Amino acid sequence: MPTKFLESLGGKLAENWAANILTPAFVFWMGGLLAWVLRFGRKPLEDWLKQQPESLLIAVMVTGLLMIAVSAFVVQKFDLSVLRFLEGYWSRWLQPLRRWMIQQQEHDFKRKDKRWQTLADKKDKQVITNEELEEYVTLDGQLMEFPSQFNRLMPTKLGNILRAAENRPHDKYGLDAVICWSRLWLVLPDGVKKELQEARSSLNTAARFWLWSLLFIVWTVWAWWAVPTALLGLIFAYYWTVDAAGVYCSLLESAFDLYRLELYKSLRWPIPINPKQEQESGKQLTIYLLRGSDQDRPIFTPLKDK
Repeated sequence: MPTKFLESLGGKLAENWAANILTPAFVFWMGGLLAWVLRFGRKPLEDWLKQQPESLLIAVMVTGLLMIAVSAFVVQKFDLSVLRFLEGYWSRWLQPLRRWMIQQQEHDFKRKDKRWQTLADKKDKQVITNEELEEYVTLDGQLMEFPSQFNRLMPTKLGNILRAAENRPHDKYGLDAVICWSRLWLVLPDGVKKELQEARSSLNTAARFWLWSLLFIVWTVWAWWAVPTALLGLIFAYYWTVDAAGVYCSLLESAFDLYRLELYKSLRWPIPINPKQEQESGKQLTIYLLRGSDQDRPIFTPLKDK
């Protein structure tokens, strides 16, 4: 998903930002301390602490808290980069792997779509069993997580979920989400903005947890168990990002479903009267927002007197 589309929820993401940012950093540094203690024992640390004056211990505590806070905010700056990596925006030297994984995603889609078509036919003929109906519903949801065109497939599940959300406003309404989203955001009600901000905050926190889990590997210099702990954290964080992305994308699509006409009204663009006309109007509006126009059509709706 393009950078601008992911950055469009900038600013205050959630009221519990401190917990989201500082908690993973605190766990990381405490894990390092635990690794050191298990490697060298508690006695050297206890003896050193007993020998220091109270003022120095307070200074050490304050320095430790500052280190946690600074490292947390530094890592936070990489949220978007981590998300793009997990989506599948990789360096050139990883392109062979990327192409292979995209092929696997395409095979997975075709397999699920073929099975879904079979079950849909049985459903239409009313000969489907309860178990098959459950499978049909599950496959229907899974297929919605893929973009509508194969040339838009991404190598990871997370990438496909976000790419599908990016494509869906265009598929349904002719609106390019990347171009229209920042404008639509400005006309959304505050309650809707808050829901989107909280969903995006959860997605960012999951990506941040993934990076902290990767960094946890450095503690292998003192403890072998840092590697399996880091791997478990990476797996957990990735599935967390997938779940969080599903919620975020659902809300994003709903924002277009319910409030896209507010964008038309704010721009004094004629309201489409049927789905077919809306497809064409959405494409024209997208071009207008991207490049402007010197044409005499469409005619802007008149301003209402206040």
